[in-house]
Amino acid sequence: MDTQITTKLKILKPSNEVFEAIVDPEKMANYWFSSGSGRMEQDKRITWRYDEYNAEVEIRVLKVIENQRLVFSWGEDDEETVVTITINELDHVSTLIEVNESGLKEDDPEIVNKMIGQKEGWVYVLTCLKAYLENGVNSLRASLIH
Repeated sequence: MDTQITTKLKILKPSNEVFEAIVDPEKMANYWFSSGSGRMEQDKRITWRYDEYNAEVEIRVLKVIENQRLVFSWGEDDEETVVTITINELDHVSTLIEVNESGLKEDDPEIVNKMIGQKEGWVYVLTCLKAYLENGVNSLRASLIH
């Protein structure tokens, strides 16, 4: 069974603006996590915080190609996954962003629920990113209720 999660969305902004909204913690706070301990840079460990949920996660930034790709890992040791964000500029005013999360355990009895949850989460994050970048909407983050 393929346990990878892939989510794609077109955003009507150039790739450099999409990239900056992801790597800059101050911009990210407008659509995703409340705060981050630093800018996403290769080989850095960063803590992202969700104040609304009193939660935080540490990520390891594995690869950064400016305006094109970000790769990071997150999760506990036995449940660590790798997230690859690919940014493809379609023209000077639109970008296709693709998120792929891999490493979910096929033999996990909760695999289907975890895959659905991760897919739901990535669709939501990319929708919030699109609303923020295209329309300046920053009130959607942390609104998803489980």
